[in-house]
Order: sequence, then C-alpha cells, then structure tokens
Amino acid sequence: MKPLLLPLLLLSLQTDKTVYICDSGKAPKYHYDAKCRGLSNCNYKTVKTTLTKAKKEGKTLCKWED
Repeated sequence: MKPLLLPLLLLSLQTDKTVYICDSGKAPKYHYDAKCRGLSNCNYKTVKTTLTKAKKEGKTLCKWED
C-alpha cells in the first residue's frame, strides 16, 4: 500500500490550484480570480500563490467566490 502514496502525493502537488492573495500580511482570504471584487480593497500588491500555501497560512475562501 505504501508504494501508492508517492504517486498520489506527486499528483496532488502537480494539480495544486493557483490562487491570489493581498500581500498585506493581514489579509485573511484567498481568491480564485485575480479580478475578484474582494481584492478591490487591497492596498498592497496582489500576489499569486498556491491553494495549499494559502490554506497553510490560515486563509479561507473569499465570500464572493464561495
């Protein structure tokens, strides 16, 4: 059963979705669309990251994209 774990892990890393966050350091949300209206309040730059990284940082999905 262990030999199956590595291919599954690699597959999940390859399909990690791109999301966008406000780079203020305090923004609690992530966004699938770089033009989401939830990002319009960002006074810092918007940066691209992965969904996994955003969730690790404690970010949750924007309510406009829920």
